[in-house]
Amino acid sequence: MYDIVLTNIDAGHDPTTLASKGESERGEREEGQASDLLRESFPCNIMSKKVSSRTRENSPSPRWRRAAPVSASCDAAELYAQDGSRKYLNADERRRVLAALDALPVDQALFVRTLLWSGARVSEVLALTATSFQIERGVVAIRTLKRRRHAMREVPLPFPLLAALDARFGLTQANAAGGLPLRPAPSTPLWGWCRQTAWRIVRRVMDQAGISGRAGTPRGLRHAFGIAAVQADVPLDLVSRWMGHSRLATTAIYTAASGPEERALAERFWQMAA
Repeated sequence: MYDIVLTNIDAGHDPTTLASKGESERGEREEGQASDLLRESFPCNIMSKKVSSRTRENSPSPRWRRAAPVSASCDAAELYAQDGSRKYLNADERRRVLAALDALPVDQALFVRTLLWSGARVSEVLALTATSFQIERGVVAIRTLKRRRHAMREVPLPFPLLAALDARFGLTQANAAGGLPLRPAPSTPLWGWCRQTAWRIVRRVMDQAGISGRAGTPRGLRHAFGIAAVQADVPLDLVSRWMGHSRLATTAIYTAASGPEERALAERFWQMAA
């Protein structure tokens, strides 16, 4: 496997020296392979516990845990702008947004709630129709944008939100009877707005909640969904599927946000070091 071609013996090179060199190169290759295996360990474990990807692949686990190792580093810079401003809503800001929705018209409030609990993009929610929802299963089927081929994903939604959507838009009746008077037909988008109108509605909610900057945008809601899901111990590849990411490394940025477990460890450190 590691044959050495002795090409310059006549020029004064000692075959013994070349053979020793070959053994040395073989050892370097084997050390490099061992280092590569160590680097396959997952880099984003908050508790700093390295787990070999080969061990994870060979162990029985749920379907959504069978993901390839994340090669991207967990860099919080992806969650901040160049000027240091945060791009996502934190838990307190999410609660303030939910409280501000009570002052909106029903259609607008339901739109923002769907954004917040689905983690979908604005255009993806605007494309939802009555047939997108399965009330009895508690899921919505979202057509994933930014893909060359047709792609769909199912995302679970809270049953109270689904009940409110059903009461407002008659989803159950529309799916069963092909639409009712004064209700959207099954193939008609629930919210017949353009993207700019939807953006302004989200901004109005953010203003009422006292949130400005990059975080106070639809993208801020999407980032907040990813961070909240990861910090709730939802498997990373399941979060990736819910959000319609094509690569797991894209979802891995949400592990860089400091969560409650990290805060608890820091507080214990402060107590011990005081």
